[in-house]
Amino acid sequence: MPGENLSRDEARERAELLSVDGYEVVLDLRSAVDEAEPADGPRTFRSVTTVRFRAAAPGASSFADLIAPSVNSVTLNGRELDPAVVFDGARIALDGLASENVLVVDADCAYSRTGEGMHRFVDPEDGEVYLYTQYEPADARRVYANFEQPDLKAPYRFEVTAPEGWQVWSNGAEESREGQTRRFAETAPISTYITCVVAGPYHYVTDSYTRGDLTIPLGAICRKGLAKHFDADEVFLVTKQGFDLFHEIFDYPYPFGKYDQAFVPEYNLGAMENPGMVTFREEYIFRGKVTQASYERRANTILHEMAHMWFGDLVTMKWWDDLWLKESFADFMGSFALVEATRFDQAWVTFANSRKAWAYRADQLPSTHPITADIRDLEDAKLNFDGITYAKGAAVLKQLVAYVGRDAFLEGARRYFKANAYGNTTLDDLLSVLAEVSGRDMAEWSRAWLQTAGVNALTPVVTCDAGGRVTELAVVQDGDELRPHRVAVGLYRLDPDGALVRYARAEADVAGVRTVVGELTGQEKPALVLVNDEDLTYCKIRFDEASLATLRSHLGSVTDPLSRALCWSALWNLTRDGLMPARDFVSLVVAHAGRETDVGVLQMLHAQALTAVTRYAAPDWREQGGKVLAACALQELRFAEPGSEHQLTWARFFAAGAATEGDFQLLLGLLEGSARIDGLEVDQELRWDFLLPLAAHGAIGEEVLAAELARDDTASGKRHQVRCLAARPSAAVKDQAWAAVVESDALSNALVEATIAGMQQSSQRKLLAPYTEPYFAVIERIWADRSIQIGMDVVRGLYPSLQDSQETLDATDAWLDAHADAAPALRRLVLESRDDLARALRAQACDVAAG
Repeated sequence: MPGENLSRDEARERAELLSVDGYEVVLDLRSAVDEAEPADGPRTFRSVTTVRFRAAAPGASSFADLIAPSVNSVTLNGRELDPAVVFDGARIALDGLASENVLVVDADCAYSRTGEGMHRFVDPEDGEVYLYTQYEPADARRVYANFEQPDLKAPYRFEVTAPEGWQVWSNGAEESREGQTRRFAETAPISTYITCVVAGPYHYVTDSYTRGDLTIPLGAICRKGLAKHFDADEVFLVTKQGFDLFHEIFDYPYPFGKYDQAFVPEYNLGAMENPGMVTFREEYIFRGKVTQASYERRANTILHEMAHMWFGDLVTMKWWDDLWLKESFADFMGSFALVEATRFDQAWVTFANSRKAWAYRADQLPSTHPITADIRDLEDAKLNFDGITYAKGAAVLKQLVAYVGRDAFLEGARRYFKANAYGNTTLDDLLSVLAEVSGRDMAEWSRAWLQTAGVNALTPVVTCDAGGRVTELAVVQDGDELRPHRVAVGLYRLDPDGALVRYARAEADVAGVRTVVGELTGQEKPALVLVNDEDLTYCKIRFDEASLATLRSHLGSVTDPLSRALCWSALWNLTRDGLMPARDFVSLVVAHAGRETDVGVLQMLHAQALTAVTRYAAPDWREQGGKVLAACALQELRFAEPGSEHQLTWARFFAAGAATEGDFQLLLGLLEGSARIDGLEVDQELRWDFLLPLAAHGAIGEEVLAAELARDDTASGKRHQVRCLAARPSAAVKDQAWAAVVESDALSNALVEATIAGMQQSSQRKLLAPYTEPYFAVIERIWADRSIQIGMDVVRGLYPSLQDSQETLDATDAWLDAHADAAPALRRLVLESRDDLARALRAQACDVAAG
């Protein structure tokens, strides 16, 4: 990987020298279906690229980017260059540039198994081959020669020759076809990382969107094997709702012609905003029954990617420092559009409970960074697709809307698009237009919110008189950087029917260490004070003792879904911070989760409760805590409305936490049909959910999993089987899993992920203990030899977090001390894992003290 890096300084120098007029990319993908695998290297395809560009200083030198096994020829302005001399495996040296230049590169590029570049997937169900590209931040160079940085935009023409019977799509509409060769319309000027090709015998459904004189052809694409599960009508519905809203509020018509959406296999991301050809992970096509929370997540992703057509594709950041200019906006607009335009009108509840949990975690790691980050190179950029850039940035934009007003914010966006269409921007370009429309000083807001790191905690301090009236309510702010917050403070009381409802509310500008909210003086004494009611700002909420006592007894009685979600989020942060014993959080879940109406919040509570038991609880309480959760899950499963999404959610939670022989026998009975829970349909996906814990606890063996794969001989089935096989409680199994991931690169990205997930079972700490020392011995080699995506998966996934002891921390520190010169991105991954482990040990100490 190090030889493939690109620094910010190099990119800046190249952008000052070069401007690109256009690309013509010709790909021959017929080799994708060759039956014989190459004996002496990777399977390749031919890529011929013609780049027309100008140089500001004739006679100067620069370079083009290309990662390919071999280069057949390089021609610059008609002059043949020796590939052996000018190509080093990642760059093509270009000397003696003219004012106007034509570069032609003929290369053999490699198909990928890691989801980077041109990914090749063979469907185990029918043997069909499917291709797609994925480039962000810098993998277009694995498919064609280019200048791989976001500020060297250009128009593109793609020509693709594909196997007989295949369909092919790119960013532009198909313009002509001759035999097996398709030519696509030239794109508007876009960055390299959002160009795209999808090719294969895909299933394709069409529709169209019309608004006034504008008509946008729509397409929805998936593998043939998933066609029977594909609800394309629902995808088109959300797409049309999104276009309606964004055209109305942005006042700038969608600028990229058609709008295809492809759901593709073994995808590393949730989705990618390639203009005219958006790609999604195919897990968004549901093979079994799922909850509305799953449909909401998919709709959010559809709208997030659509927002990128304006924030990111039309107007693009100059360099990855300002990645937030697209990702934070798209994350915010995803939830905004769900609420404004679709049936998912409780999306801000999901945002408060789920997305912000991601942000809070990222913002407390040693690698935390300002929203406008310092991105030195491409490895930095890859790691900064994180909870700060996405979810914290989105939360801060939500705060900004409260600060400048919705109308000013949207007017600023409209002016930003019109002023910078097809160009590249920095933070200052956005701030200047927001200052113009709002009349606010954006410099101080930006300094406090965009250019500093860390999260504040806001705690209420309530003083009451003898008559039970509030004499003073203050908000105390903690944190390294004290920021201005626009917050709503809600006061809650118990109604005679037992409901916990808000009876008073005031908005206030919190600044500095202590702020008095004068409007609440004289109110009756509250049972609960909720700072940041309605989730206007980005902060961790704390509680006064009286409020905390109320929640212990009455959390399930909070009537407002968003208020309840904010309380749950705050209690989880207390647990993670070692301020509340893990067993107390588990008790709250047992007592109140059964009354949670929002299924997305319920799913998050289940995940958090399992983490509390397996990571944050005192080691000698883990077994008891697991049994408590399993008993709770089984009780709620039996009480849930038959056939409801809550019943399905409790069934999955019961399986994930199954802890006794009786639990395992029930799971086996549900699989075999000898046991039944009224209304619970055990479809194929739920069957795999039940099989994983059975495999992990040794209740089933390899032969059962082989039979299940025969029953579900699909790509999804194979991933599930690999995960279950690696989960079995055997030293030999763990050795095989380790070797498959660490000592071989034969597995695809999806199977690497499945193997790691199966290997790392919390009930198997002793079995996994021998891998601590080997982990630290191999990670530098892994980072050097594998692609960055696989490197990230291995370094994060195999860190010995389940060996939760001071000895593991010491081993981590020893590696960090001995590898001070290791790649900064690798050190960051290890530091983050170390911090998670140190946090777990602090939480365990808190729980030990409570026991």
